[in-house]
Amino acid sequence: MSIKIYVGNLPYSVTDSSLESNFAEFGSVSSAKVMMDRETGRSKGFGFVEMATAEVAQAAITALHGVSVDGRSIVVNLARPREEGGARSGGAGGYTASKRADVGYGTGGYGGGRY
Repeated sequence: MSIKIYVGNLPYSVTDSSLESNFAEFGSVSSAKVMMDRETGRSKGFGFVEMATAEVAQAAITALHGVSVDGRSIVVNLARPREEGGARSGGAGGYTASKRADVGYGTGGYGGGRY
């Protein structure tokens, strides 16, 4: 079973292969992926690395957390499972119109409320 590691605050110059090579010195790397923005094609500044065992993953976390890469102090820790649901509800997200009678639509002119 492989252990997934979160790597954050990465410089935009980091690639999948450079991320993998940095972690490979601690043990076998199953995969290394820098997350990319779909629209711009640029790095989002974080990625994930999967390592073969918990021991090599912990060694990499201990050694690399806080290390400066291109002037940025990277964050390295165990990846948390993705939370289901989350903020992407597709609805209004709990926002509702104001309940005040003196503000809003239909109370006069273009501006809304009473003066």
